[in-house]
Amino acid sequence: MQTTETGAAKKTLRENAFARRREAARQKDAAQAPARLAEVFFQHCEDVLAECETVAGYWPMRDEIDPRLLLSLLHGRGHILALPVIETRGAALSFRRWRPGDALVGGELGTSEPAESAETARPQMVLTPLVAFDASGHRLGYGGGYYDRTLTALGESGGVVSVGLAWHAQMEESPLPRAEHDRALDRILTERGCVFCADGADGGGV
Repeated sequence: MQTTETGAAKKTLRENAFARRREAARQKDAAQAPARLAEVFFQHCEDVLAECETVAGYWPMRDEIDPRLLLSLLHGRGHILALPVIETRGAALSFRRWRPGDALVGGELGTSEPAESAETARPQMVLTPLVAFDASGHRLGYGGGYYDRTLTALGESGGVVSVGLAWHAQMEESPLPRAEHDRALDRILTERGCVFCADGADGGGV
């Protein structure tokens, strides 16, 4: 359970992280970030990618780092792609299949998602957006707990590889405050490199 003190600390961290994220997205070299992110991904995730037939990404909103080039490259390599869907508020996310070029519809909380007619999917890897992160792999989200519930459910139903994607500027120097339901990601990648890897094999490459 999240305490009032933890909730207040997270609120302040979010406000500061949003500002840093906006600034990162407006840097002169920001347009090269999607290509650099894709390069970092294939450098640091090839070891687990072969076992992940279906990869879930996200459609970027506001100043989130853009994974669409990476998703297109994964599609070109034969992976099934999926995007998250909020079907019930307060529940785990669902996923629907998506291919580059497929139309999207507006979803809950300002998201873009595949239409209801799209086939459902069960990803083995989930690329997660975030607001802030720390060096131990913990992620600060938007406060709804959707990814925490989703990754827990997928982990209990056969396993999942969780990969956070972010601007390097979103990294916190100090450990993030944590509630009971918070869980660390398996890897966190930025446009500069791999910041965290749960097995320690290739983290710290920034």
